[in-house]
Amino acid sequence: MDKKQAFSLWYVLAALVGLILMQEFVAPRHTQTLTYSEFKQALMAGKLDDVLIADGVATGKLRTDGLEQILPKDKLEALKRTGGEHGFATVLVNDPGLVAQLDAAKVRYGSVRESKWLGALISWVAPALVFFGIWWFLMKRMGSGMGGMGHGILEIGKSKAKVYMQTETGVTFKDVAGIDEAREELMEVVEFLKNPDRFRRLGGKIPKGVLIVGAPGTGKTLLAKAVAGEAGVPFLSLSGSEFVEMFVGVGAARVRDLFEQAAAKAPCIVFIDEIDALGKARGVGLSGGHEEHEQTLNQLLAEMDGFDTNRGVIILAATNRPEVLDPALLRPGRFDRHVAIDRPDLIGRRQILEVHVKNVKLAPSVDLAVLAARTPGFAGADLANLVNEATLRAAKHDKDAVDMQDFEEALDRIVAGLEKKNRVMNPTERKFVAYHEAGHALVAEFRKNTDRVTKVSIIPRGIAALGYTQQSPTEDRYLMRRSELLDRLDVLLAGRVAEQLVFEDVSTGAENDLQRATDMARHMVTHYGMSEALGLATYDARPTPLYLNGPMLPEPRTFSERTAEAIDGEVRRLLDEARERVTRTLQANRGTLESLAALLLEKEVVDRTMLDGLMASAAAPAEPRVAAVPVQP
Repeated sequence: MDKKQAFSLWYVLAALVGLILMQEFVAPRHTQTLTYSEFKQALMAGKLDDVLIADGVATGKLRTDGLEQILPKDKLEALKRTGGEHGFATVLVNDPGLVAQLDAAKVRYGSVRESKWLGALISWVAPALVFFGIWWFLMKRMGSGMGGMGHGILEIGKSKAKVYMQTETGVTFKDVAGIDEAREELMEVVEFLKNPDRFRRLGGKIPKGVLIVGAPGTGKTLLAKAVAGEAGVPFLSLSGSEFVEMFVGVGAARVRDLFEQAAAKAPCIVFIDEIDALGKARGVGLSGGHEEHEQTLNQLLAEMDGFDTNRGVIILAATNRPEVLDPALLRPGRFDRHVAIDRPDLIGRRQILEVHVKNVKLAPSVDLAVLAARTPGFAGADLANLVNEATLRAAKHDKDAVDMQDFEEALDRIVAGLEKKNRVMNPTERKFVAYHEAGHALVAEFRKNTDRVTKVSIIPRGIAALGYTQQSPTEDRYLMRRSELLDRLDVLLAGRVAEQLVFEDVSTGAENDLQRATDMARHMVTHYGMSEALGLATYDARPTPLYLNGPMLPEPRTFSERTAEAIDGEVRRLLDEARERVTRTLQANRGTLESLAALLLEKEVVDRTMLDGLMASAAAPAEPRVAAVPVQP
């Protein structure tokens, strides 16, 4: 059960218990209606106490013992079932001798004027107030659930921006590393807020908005918080999805309220994270809520147009999908500046690691430069996760400091997955995996344009990985030459070729290798113009996301069937040529292949030092470490 629902139910139960107690202590516990003759008999038998006479009705307390000769059997059983002391009520008749009989029986009696409105208040108004309170409480909680952030149903049009004051972000530019160009760009925004007159004196205008784009985890939100922390101004933060609601018009109302809050707190910074949820291009898609989405976006555009930047309010926004944003949102006058954050390079990764290990006790063996070189493509969030995983592993093994082995194990876990210690393979499968990974490693050693092998393992990891060959680049690469792509094709196909060469049979373990090799060969033909037969044209018109990796929507083919057959033929030719090159390499170095596979079966993990020793002790390779040469058809 949801915690909020459980909390609400406890209040309902408490209210019901309160009603029961009120009925128990305020109202009579049990009242038995007696006829006047039964009343007189009980009086003569001395079974009455504290009689109250008011408005022709006598009430009081009735003792139940010895009433068998006075009350009917049904009334007597009803009294006995309830037990304890009971009240009675009877309608009086004109009986002048009643007072004398009460005196004779020594019964206390009296007469008061009954307050009719008090009884009505207790029996009707009080329960109504209790149930109204329950209804109001439930409606408030329901409104909070729909509006979020503690807003009730009547405040659903209010902005849900979280406001941080200048010291509450806890982030400055000292906490941002690896993205120096973006940091310098946004330092100007800080100057705009601190010294606006410096820029206005020459007639310049402060930018209205800054759009920060980059891959997930590269530090877009961190950078925005650092700007607020450096500028020393309030920081209003919210996500683009928080404008979206089930009620029509709520999104536009929240946009208006957001800018009203910003104007009241000026100078300040408004940060909209994941703005693609709010600012998608209009007219795209056929979803039923597109009209509400467009109203919200139109309101945002109107507010940014009518906003006076001289008041010291700057809008920051972040997204990893800039290609889907509406062009009207990106034009000058709205988001004037676009700051792109790429994944950090080698130097940037080392700087980020230095920031994240400030509060971590490191062993002398830890070399951050080596870790930076072994983490190509890692974003800032990935590196933070690497440091945290290594720290947790060191704490798990009761170490006094985090050493290099902890970082290596953490890196293996992040890249290849969790080690499957309980997955037991039969000897035949282990041999297949050992020769498969040995083939990858050996071909990578004999190709000039491939990354250096750092580790080979046949320990199962992750969901489907039975082994892996880890390669680390010696430097960051931004372009790939045709010779480099051909060498990488060779390495991808080397595992399957090694299986065929040694066992004259193949397994399903090369599925991922074949898929990656096919994609690479097809990109060489359709994207990069690396086919002599097809020339310099490209044959894939699908839009490619700038910062996200994922399946793209299929697009109608813009080339003929004959061209499609030619593309398939070129892809097949590239793969066949790569297989022939790999076969020659492995046949010429069959002894080294056998030795490396045997070492893997014995040790399960072969690191760079062990691999160097094996290659040095093996016979001279029949092929030097050179670039792959395409086989002529």
